[in-house]
Amino acid sequence: MPTIMEKVNVFLVDDHKLFREGLKLLLQNLEEVNEIWEAATGEEFLEKLQEKQPELVLMDIEMPILNGIDATSRALARYPDLKIIGLSMYGDEEYFQQMIDAGACGFLLKNSDFSEVKRAVTNVLQGNNYFTEEILYRFVNKFKTKQASQPETEVTLSDREKEVLMLICKGLSNQEIADQLFISKRTVDHHRASLMTKTNTNNAASLVVYAVKHKLVEI
Repeated sequence: MPTIMEKVNVFLVDDHKLFREGLKLLLQNLEEVNEIWEAATGEEFLEKLQEKQPELVLMDIEMPILNGIDATSRALARYPDLKIIGLSMYGDEEYFQQMIDAGACGFLLKNSDFSEVKRAVTNVLQGNNYFTEEILYRFVNKFKTKQASQPETEVTLSDREKEVLMLICKGLSNQEIADQLFISKRTVDHHRASLMTKTNTNNAASLVVYAVKHKLVEI
């Protein structure tokens, strides 16, 4: 995975040309961005992916022919190191879980300002997850309303694992967590691996979603 100081190639996948052009203009102002490629459908993206290999993908969810969820899943099956951020409208939170399960690293709202786009790109390229706060809180509230009808899942975490989990949910990298807790990065790596094993998740984004759904953290 490239470091944030290296130039990276980005793929924009969205069926609205005007939106793609606006987002492209924003991304061109980021010093870490090299080339920017575009696709109007998930199918077109997968075809072009055979020739162009980006480090980062900004993926719309609802598109004709092949939606963003399926395109994300297929792309990551071929290229597991791809970093994919889902692009969402306010009404798309029902797809949030599916997009995370497909392997997305996070979510941006389509009306996000430039500073948030930059923050999301930076976080994800550094190996962290990123969720627009509005989407995350909507997701939390959705599961709060369902909590009464859902049985609690028993997951036993140590106090240190709870600390690490909370910082992961805040988007910190393993090195940042190590610095904050005054422990080694290797220890944080171990705790993160243990958390994923206990929760049966496979990346930081799905771990955050699990933690929220099952009230392992308070956001």
